[in-house]
Amino acid sequence: MDTVSNAVHYIFLATAACFVLGLHLMNHPRTARRGNAISAGAMAVAIAATVWLVIHEGTITTTGWLVLVSGGLIGAALGLYAAREVKMTAMPQLVSLFNAVGGGAAALIAVNDLLQADHPASLGARVSLPGALDIVIGAVTFSGSLIAAGKLQGVVSGAPVVFPGARLLNVLLPASFVAGTVWLVLSPDSLGALYGLVAVALLFGVTMVLPIGGADMPVVIALLNAFTGSAVAMAGFVLNETALIIAGMLVSSSGGILTKLMADAMNRSIANIVVGGFGTGDGAPAAVAGGTPAQVRPVSADDVAIQLAYASKVIFVPGYGLAAAQAQHELGDLAKLLADNGVDVSYAVHPVAGRMPGHMNVLLAEANVPYTQLKEMDDVNPEFPQADVALVIGANDVTNPIARKPGNAISGMPILDVDKAKSIVVIKRSMGHGYAGIDNELYTDPKTGMFFTDAKKGLSELKSAVGEFVG
Repeated sequence: MDTVSNAVHYIFLATAACFVLGLHLMNHPRTARRGNAISAGAMAVAIAATVWLVIHEGTITTTGWLVLVSGGLIGAALGLYAAREVKMTAMPQLVSLFNAVGGGAAALIAVNDLLQADHPASLGARVSLPGALDIVIGAVTFSGSLIAAGKLQGVVSGAPVVFPGARLLNVLLPASFVAGTVWLVLSPDSLGALYGLVAVALLFGVTMVLPIGGADMPVVIALLNAFTGSAVAMAGFVLNETALIIAGMLVSSSGGILTKLMADAMNRSIANIVVGGFGTGDGAPAAVAGGTPAQVRPVSADDVAIQLAYASKVIFVPGYGLAAAQAQHELGDLAKLLADNGVDVSYAVHPVAGRMPGHMNVLLAEANVPYTQLKEMDDVNPEFPQADVALVIGANDVTNPIARKPGNAISGMPILDVDKAKSIVVIKRSMGHGYAGIDNELYTDPKTGMFFTDAKKGLSELKSAVGEFVG
């Protein structure tokens, strides 16, 4: 190694250490932004160091530089556009696309390294084995993430898509991974083994995600994120690059932990989710306020405002309906008005509220909601019996008391104990189902008042009405 190569090597190690530090800082809302900035800055330094090394070695042709620069500019432009223009409701789809890009890029690294080797037949298992694993994991992540994004966007049905022989195929395809990996390790110069492994992995990504329903999508996103990290780590082994291995394993391990936490929050094993998910998406038939069953009690903005204005403790329960209506700022304003007038305000955030891990936390942070008011399920559930009002905004399955009963799609899933509050108000446009496709018993509870309206409009009306009582 010469001086420049040594310097770049140590820079890579320093950036890897910054990735670890950044991930650690993301453990707490107070330091999360700083952690994100440190990680992003370290990645920028790593890219700059790579360019420096490439220039120093002088191994890229003019055409290569044009491709490299064009790709960088296009990627940067797309990233900037996505950050500025993609709505929070579409963020899960964007994360899935990012997973697809990461997994696909990692797989291409291995494919390129195997194809460009001077003597591919003589490649040892140190390169061919992680290369094969990189191809399998990366290709599965690529195609699976595209299907997940399609389900979230509505391009692909949110319901489980099962075809005859699907279960058998999902058993045979992983078995073929083993055979293809052994073949490629024994014959690294075999194009049949290489392309066959890519094709089988791409197919499995599709067949793995199609049978998984919309209710399991938050877990699937976390799982595919872990896959992306594993693929990147395998690419690091192929290239013999320590920093890439560290970065990939950080993503893989954190994604794996998050997947386990999300699965536990739904009381479902990861294997059960992958083998056959549940959920029909949010396209279930809905009854508008005028056609609601007799046991449902509609309420008006003034009815709810009186309860909120004279309450001592209010717990807000945000769900995907809040995100869909982009009503986080209106909710934050209403909560601030109540808090300024002496009401104890908090937010109950279920681990799988929304369509991806942390969805609600990000939305509420965008509205400058104090992080001290955000409470996780285990912390907030004991507080519901003391709450004068529990205001549910677009949350469905995570508040359904039927989860405590056996024999239904969400049996055993930990839920927010909203039904234990003294009074319950649900803001919802209709009586439509959640992802699990079952009725919510909370809506027919005698203590529940249904405020049928769009979340953004309804929260604005409540703020105005509450202002009249406390002004």
